[in-house]
Amino acid sequence: MTIDSGRRTALLIVTILCAACGAADAPEPIAKPQYGAWGFDRAGGDPATAPGDDFFRYANGTWLTRTDIPPDKTVYSLRIVMSDAIDQRLHDLMEQLSAGAEHEPRTTEGKIGAFYKSFMDEPRVERLGAMPLAPLLDEVRTATSRDRLAALMGRSNADLHGSLFSSIIDVDLKDPNHYALYIGQGGLGLPDRDYYLQPSFAAQKTQYQQYVARLLDLIAWPDAARRAGEIVALETRIADASWTKVQQRDPVAVYNPMSVAELGRLAPGFPWATYLKAGTLEPERVVVMEKSALPKIAAIFAAAPIATLQAWMAANAADNAAPYLSRQFVNAFFELHDKGLGGQQELAARWRRGVKAISGDFGSDNRFGRFGTMGFAVGESYTARHFPPEAKARIETLVGHLKKAYRARIETLEWMGPATKVEALKKLDTYTIKVGYPDRPRDYSTLSIRDDDALGNVRRAGTHEWAFYAGRFRGPVDRTDWLMTPQTNNAYNGSLRDIVFPAGILQPPIFDANADPAINFGAAGAVIGHELTHGFDDQGRKIDADGTLRDWWTPDDAKAFVARAARLSAQYSQFEALPSLHVNGDLTLGENIADLGGVALALDAYRASLEGKTPTVIDGLTGDQRVLLGWAQAWRGKLRDDAVRKQVASDPHSPRQFRVNGVVRNLDAWYPAFEVKAGQTLFLTPADRVRIW
Repeated sequence: MTIDSGRRTALLIVTILCAACGAADAPEPIAKPQYGAWGFDRAGGDPATAPGDDFFRYANGTWLTRTDIPPDKTVYSLRIVMSDAIDQRLHDLMEQLSAGAEHEPRTTEGKIGAFYKSFMDEPRVERLGAMPLAPLLDEVRTATSRDRLAALMGRSNADLHGSLFSSIIDVDLKDPNHYALYIGQGGLGLPDRDYYLQPSFAAQKTQYQQYVARLLDLIAWPDAARRAGEIVALETRIADASWTKVQQRDPVAVYNPMSVAELGRLAPGFPWATYLKAGTLEPERVVVMEKSALPKIAAIFAAAPIATLQAWMAANAADNAAPYLSRQFVNAFFELHDKGLGGQQELAARWRRGVKAISGDFGSDNRFGRFGTMGFAVGESYTARHFPPEAKARIETLVGHLKKAYRARIETLEWMGPATKVEALKKLDTYTIKVGYPDRPRDYSTLSIRDDDALGNVRRAGTHEWAFYAGRFRGPVDRTDWLMTPQTNNAYNGSLRDIVFPAGILQPPIFDANADPAINFGAAGAVIGHELTHGFDDQGRKIDADGTLRDWWTPDDAKAFVARAARLSAQYSQFEALPSLHVNGDLTLGENIADLGGVALALDAYRASLEGKTPTVIDGLTGDQRVLLGWAQAWRGKLRDDAVRKQVASDPHSPRQFRVNGVVRNLDAWYPAFEVKAGQTLFLTPADRVRIW
């Protein structure tokens, strides 16, 4: 149901590399790619496809043709192969730690083992049925006033209750040395407002209502079918009041500071003081995000019957708890979230789900794997066993090359004036790069874990995590903070002006210490460039060198940037992800700018790293060709149609084939490298190519 949690920073402020990076248990559909001595799996390409017609297929076509998506996955890709390797290592670790687990261990690794053991004790989980959920449901049943319901919603960051509003702790964009509490819209159980409002998602909406009825029936909630209809009608009204994903991307629009009293006047009908007190923060000031939506949602809350709100809260608790309960709950959860919304055909093996429950899953779009984990504890154990120090040193060297390349590009931008360039360079210099794992381990000494209480462990771990973030709320910003765990196969650009590369992503095909440098520049280097460019994309450019939300552009330069970005948006909006399903160029604009900037920087940095030497030709391919193939190989993969529809509706990332084809056609260097000519599908005249950073 609702998926926001206090550890998640605002989506508009933090940008991540990719979507659909999760993994599940299945036999390999084909043999693993053979990267060879230089890092590219040439056998997976399709030489029969002209690079100028479809560069993504030229680099990946044979693999795409031969590979079937396993039935327990919604996507299969080389990134999934990476995640599978991580999961197998975590499985081995947790099996080892659980073998000698105590009932209530005191050591951190003992707690990891006991947590995993509690999840894997399926016979006990089956015997308990819905019983572990009883305390949460009792709280809902006794919440017979709007004040009591608002108090439960206020605890949604620390427990498994849902909320019609999100509350997020993040760096204050007008006072970047301190934190702020951001209040925004919430309340939707489906991935996006379009699922409620667009006829194309009518089947999913119907299935969702059936799922809600099934959950209420499993917890013996009275009038399950009727209440499910009321719940979906309630959420449809909330969806109609909610902002679109495109509107939410604007950091200026979502920064509306006010006192709690002013919030009450803006959105009367909701007990804000009660809500905030229950979240243990009680701030004097908040930042409202979707300003016009909050009054409407507060009015919906005030008008809804108490019984409907109670049923909504009960269904949220059941949905959030379902993956940790008996088979009936697990199967219902799977049928909607994985199969109905993503097209996955089979439930993942229990050990895979157990690894996710304890280790976490940053890419999850529901609370399973995002709430109540011991992710940073697992990360400490993982990196101690699997992250070599030399990988960190080589990535830091790559970063140095990329920052130099970015500086050179900014200095020579023909469309940007001197005053704006000074500010841009100043901001570039403030970025810090974090590689592998945090410098300071997280303290789990006060977290109580038992080897026979799976759902209780989740709840206590969630409360422990919220206490960590809430406990530092009034203090200075912790600039050493990490939002992703070390075992995460991803990267991000954060509100601290930090580029974070966890250990999990530093493996082939993204990074291989033994691979050809050109391939590493095309994959890892372009990822670094991607994240750096996020600081200067259509939204990141609104933050200055101090991390403050401020317009530091001259009017002429801002106008030139907006015009170029609009052309890129129009290009991507022409791509069809499925027949008649076009990419949303405005929603994906920031990621598309970052992709384009990242690959351009990777090419520049690779060339500069040669220090004037002639690049080696390997396997008949030049250095520039290998950089571009490194990027294309990094996105090798395919999604089920339902997963594509979900991505286009709700994800700021373009489908993977356009993250390749949409980039290369705008790069001047691609044309001579692959002899692309007029008349080929991807060809753009020099005047039509978009050049931003």
